[in-house]
Amino acid sequence: MDKQLFETGLATRKEVLGPDYVHRAFEQNVLTDEFQQIVTEFAWGAVWSRPDFPRKTRSMLNLAMLTALGREHELRLHMRAAIRNGVTKEDFVNIMLQAMIYCGVPAANDSLRLAKEVWREYEAESKGS
Repeated sequence: MDKQLFETGLATRKEVLGPDYVHRAFEQNVLTDEFQQIVTEFAWGAVWSRPDFPRKTRSMLNLAMLTALGREHELRLHMRAAIRNGVTKEDFVNIMLQAMIYCGVPAANDSLRLAKEVWREYEAESKGS
């Protein structure tokens, strides 16, 4: 393990996903410890931390790719991260319109349904703060 890459990835992951989520991911158990280390080092340290590509753009790409893959759990997580990274409601609409053409109506429709839930939760949490 590259300790510096891991530490960089850990910091980025906390900024994008929130420290509570990252803490929960690491407290799982021995079955996931190595997985979490590798994801943090490579996905978050080697890729997400690259300075030459804005986080907002990365988030937008993730929303489209996760829609294509139909990965609702990861999509919900990355929708919240996208909001944190500055992706607007209008951006969500445009991403899903693009996904509708290339991934199909059912995939984009499911993602839009989920986006409405995530935005509703986010706005309720924001009012409560």
